[in-house]
Amino acid sequence: MIACIEPYFLDNDAEATSAVTAAVLSTDSVSESLDIQGEILCGGAAADIAGRDFGGMNCVKPLAVVRPVGPADIAGAVKAALRSDKLTVAARGNGHSINGQAMAEGGLVVDMSSTAENHFEVGFCGDTAYVDVSGGALWENVLKRSVSEYGLAPRSWTDYLGLTVGGTLSNAGVSGQAFRYGPQTSNVTELDVVTGNGDVVTCSEVENSELFFSVLGGLGQFGIVTRARVLLQPAPDMVRWIRVVYTEFDEFTRDAEWLVSQKDESPSFDYVEGFVFVNDDDPVNGWPTVPLHPDHDFDPTRLPQSSGSVLYCLELGLHYRDSDSNSTVDKRVERLIGRLRFIEGLRFEVDLSYVDFLLRVKRSEEIAKEIGTWETPHPWLNLFVSKRDIGEFNRTVFKELVKNGVNGPMLVYPLLRSRWDERTSVEVPEGEIFYIVALLRFVPPCTKASSVEKLVAQNQEIVHWCVRNGIDFKLYLPHYKCREEWIRHFGNRWSRFVDRKAMFDPMAILSPGQKIFNRSP
Repeated sequence: MIACIEPYFLDNDAEATSAVTAAVLSTDSVSESLDIQGEILCGGAAADIAGRDFGGMNCVKPLAVVRPVGPADIAGAVKAALRSDKLTVAARGNGHSINGQAMAEGGLVVDMSSTAENHFEVGFCGDTAYVDVSGGALWENVLKRSVSEYGLAPRSWTDYLGLTVGGTLSNAGVSGQAFRYGPQTSNVTELDVVTGNGDVVTCSEVENSELFFSVLGGLGQFGIVTRARVLLQPAPDMVRWIRVVYTEFDEFTRDAEWLVSQKDESPSFDYVEGFVFVNDDDPVNGWPTVPLHPDHDFDPTRLPQSSGSVLYCLELGLHYRDSDSNSTVDKRVERLIGRLRFIEGLRFEVDLSYVDFLLRVKRSEEIAKEIGTWETPHPWLNLFVSKRDIGEFNRTVFKELVKNGVNGPMLVYPLLRSRWDERTSVEVPEGEIFYIVALLRFVPPCTKASSVEKLVAQNQEIVHWCVRNGIDFKLYLPHYKCREEWIRHFGNRWSRFVDRKAMFDPMAILSPGQKIFNRSP
């Protein structure tokens, strides 16, 4: 449901006056008790910064926003909350949460953007390169600086890079490179964390390992990441970006699974993703979304008459160096793509720099801001679905429930479970191959709240259908409304999650917006 909660501003009567007075007193008290070097913002200024997220479907009022100078300030905010009866603390990166996960109603929100420049140091451990970066740093800036200054780059990405390092590591961090290198949570070797006990702790696979694996994919429940050591590799110069079209889901998935299952020593593409699109000329949901260049034309006469209401696009990327000849790159591409069974004549490709390729969603962001859909609600749904059930998911969800599109991308592509570390807090389906499914809805400006509620209801319908039909799935970027749903999400690892909470945040201070645990008095 779409809700705007205003806990301090009620009606113009004695009750409202009492509420406002209590809020002001609480704010003054917290400001005094924090005693930090950074900035503290209260009232309307705090609400403007942290009262709404990218999802745009929740509106809450934090007591204060803390802009820390460093980990000591963050620890100070947590300790102030521990001394209170009710205060909670949420870390906010770039505010790209969908369901209020980084919010703290009546609590303290730590604005991690103020720490973005605290760390950037490249080092080597033997032949392995890494970079120490702030938890509040944007991946976009990590990319630009590591490539331009060192010719190196992280191995695993998200599609959109306007996200913070700490934010994605608290979830997983997935893109078309994850089949090879795993999610971003599999590509860090050390963290600095402020726990829910107010402790500042360095952790890794060998030092404070339980905290390390708890925090990775831990939804912010165990600690706030202030520094991450991210693995690097030599950055390629260029990418051959390719899209090919399928009418049959079975052929699409067979080819995608073959590509991601190639052995490390075998040649393969460096990036593999895919999406579903509508079989018509709708500029937002249909054929026009596939070509990669304005000069490319999608020729629907190439489609067989038996084509259904939706089609499938496999999206590929091949890295290469400036020194590689065009013929060498062409041969590498043809050797791989010749095995695929896409529709002849519906192949699109361009060459662009590695940095431009990784920032490809930036242009979509600019367009969305121009037309006003960046600031509207985003009732997105992200799931992991097992290989066993992805065909049934396609038949019911893609071909029926969302067959007219979602006014945004409908991503679907395979990942390999063996690239994920089961010691982290991330939950994925059973089996070696599973799929990420992302319904990334963009709502036109001036859309009524009731229409947004219908989209949220459709997301819930999809989830409920999965549960009723025994689909092996997990929500990615999960958000549930009750404890029973969280228990189902974690399954036999729920007790481990609870035990970790008791170790690192026993008072349930952190990340109240996830609605997993209630704050202990």
